[in-house]
Amino acid sequence: MTLRVLIADDQQMVRAGFRMILESQPDMTVVGEAEDGARAVELARELRPDVCLFDVRMPRMDGLEATRLLAGPGVSDPLRVVIVTTFDMDEYVYGAIRGGATGFLLKDSGPALLVEAVRAAASGAALVSPSITVRLLERLAVPAAEPRRPRESPTDRELDVVRLVARGRTNEEIAAELFVSLSTVKTHLSSVQRKLDARNRVEIAAWAWESGLVR
Repeated sequence: MTLRVLIADDQQMVRAGFRMILESQPDMTVVGEAEDGARAVELARELRPDVCLFDVRMPRMDGLEATRLLAGPGVSDPLRVVIVTTFDMDEYVYGAIRGGATGFLLKDSGPALLVEAVRAAASGAALVSPSITVRLLERLAVPAAEPRRPRESPTDRELDVVRLVARGRTNEEIAAELFVSLSTVKTHLSSVQRKLDARNRVEIAAWAWESGLVR
């Protein structure tokens, strides 16, 4: 299956660079480009790509607002958006996650991580730049005064999976550590996402840290 990607960045050279990297992969193609956030939303709704790559700072509408419109709470059929930016700022990271983004990369992360982030997003996983991850988890490690209340309590086994997600484990690693099949891990994750109203693994991890499940 070929993954269809939409790129939105106000710099033409950046868009061209991303296109070259992605289209060098046998299973990826760029179906559209936008130089501002408003156009990105229009194209995303028209083309329904598998993954959108959005910069933060763009004319007319920034990438965080565009992400919220396409993947945020209340969107009935959300798209998968990865934020790719030069700016390593907490407010952008948290804004992206709350807006429904399935990944957050810095532009200097390199071609391999960009490709990995697209594949992760397409499969429903999330990838955050390693340089951001530790700082993100340190902040989330402080339990929130009022953590999100699940609509239904996760089972003990689901909580085991959640703890490992919050530690950054992949589905394969979780399966190995818990001595269960990969499909069982995916079933648990789907159940947890439903119970938490979580969009992705990042939101599941955030809930685990905020609720004090992981310290």
